[in-house]
Amino acid sequence: MHIISKKALRDFWEKHPNSKTSLQSWYSITKNAEWENLADVRADFPHADLAGICTVFNIAGNNYRLITKIYYEDKVVLIRFVLTHAEYDKKPYKDDCEC
Repeated sequence: MHIISKKALRDFWEKHPNSKTSLQSWYSITKNAEWENLADVRADFPHADLAGICTVFNIAGNNYRLITKIYYEDKVVLIRFVLTHAEYDKKPYKDDCEC
């Protein structure tokens, strides 16, 4: 999968260093994946879930949330938000994810 963009992950782990290992792991797994649907995503990340048209990943033991848009046909993962759990609860992604 082509991930746009790793910079969002780097910016987040610089502010939240305990997320770095988990975000790097997510990046590595995702970069090498060839997902065609949500079932494929869940084979790698069993707790991945949908929020409207976005796919949400639990990061670092559910302390953080990574919100993405996945374009399966194009093999593209667009990072939309990386949030703390408290930020996620405020739903800043609601309009972007159409939920």
